[in-house]
Amino acid sequence: MTVPDDWDLREEVPEYETPWYDGGYDLLEQPDGTEKRYYWADLPPAVVVVARIDAGVLAEATGDGAVDGGADGDHLLFVEQFRPTIRETHLELPAGIVEDGESYTTAAARELEEETGFRPSSTVLLQEFAVATGVLRHDRGVVYAEGLEPGRRELDSNEFLSVTTVPIDAALGRAREQPANDSTLTALLLAKEDGLL
Repeated sequence: MTVPDDWDLREEVPEYETPWYDGGYDLLEQPDGTEKRYYWADLPPAVVVVARIDAGVLAEATGDGAVDGGADGDHLLFVEQFRPTIRETHLELPAGIVEDGESYTTAAARELEEETGFRPSSTVLLQEFAVATGVLRHDRGVVYAEGLEPGRRELDSNEFLSVTTVPIDAALGRAREQPANDSTLTALLLAKEDGLL
């Protein structure tokens, strides 16, 4: 991170650490000569996975093909989970933290299998971007995954989620229903813009 020449970083002050993120502030001299504290939370990078699953693989994996919207055509994998921070249950794309040494695509394949029990044969990074730049030091990658095959599901100790699917042509509309969330909407819009949905 660099500071432009007309700004002066006087002090970076970490105030607290948690298992999830660190928080603090930077004391900066602004271009007009005044000083101000800019507060931040520093989070590790994360990945969101737009995972396309073939209807045949899906029907075989579920045993009866009973999925949201029927088994015709390809679907996207979603997870539904309660988010204690905001006290709401959200329908979301699979996502998670990028571990040290992982690329976004490697993290996407790992998170997808851990959360849904499906592993991809192909992944591609659609976009990397900074999130909520007014308060966060946090980067996110959106990865498109396909060629899904049954794998091994291994949920973390704080993951209580159910796997569901949505037909591709209904995914964006479903994601816009309240409660909606930024990571799912952004990822679907990027995939749609790239002609993948």
